[in-house]
Amino acid sequence: MSEHAQHLVVMGVSGSGKSTVGKAIAERLGWEFAEGDDFHPPENKAKMERGDPLVDEDRWPWLEKLAGWTAGRDEEGTSTVVTCSALRAVYRDILRRGGETFFVHLVGDKDLLMERMQGREHFMPASLLDSQLDTLEPLGPDEPGMTQDVANPPERIATAVAGRLDPA
Repeated sequence: MSEHAQHLVVMGVSGSGKSTVGKAIAERLGWEFAEGDDFHPPENKAKMERGDPLVDEDRWPWLEKLAGWTAGRDEEGTSTVVTCSALRAVYRDILRRGGETFFVHLVGDKDLLMERMQGREHFMPASLLDSQLDTLEPLGPDEPGMTQDVANPPERIATAVAGRLDPA
């Protein structure tokens, strides 16, 4: 493992398992974990609970807060795993301000994602899945990261990611 801090963003639409996979990766690597949803202001959560999709003006302060949290850990030399939908490249650009950042994009069949969303308690209603899928911009070739299929068990994904980040 390198001597400097590394930061991982587990990204994808709601229902893709970001929290479960992120926690598994953080545990495997011994990195600090943060749930991106915890950084949303109450207004954002209320908006989503009503079934209203967030707009960029809602997201900018949230993304800046996440990048700031990561930057603080980076200054301490602490590696992190953060969950964040990070649906667009411009959002990921903000997140990269926190330090050396690698993205794990969790992708899956829409029916599987919908099934997962309907089977959990969360402020994000299943009705917003289409909005998220419409907004999603997959990782570009210039963005450091990898894609993982959520049909695989979280532990298998965590093993693949850990192997990519720390092949030793």
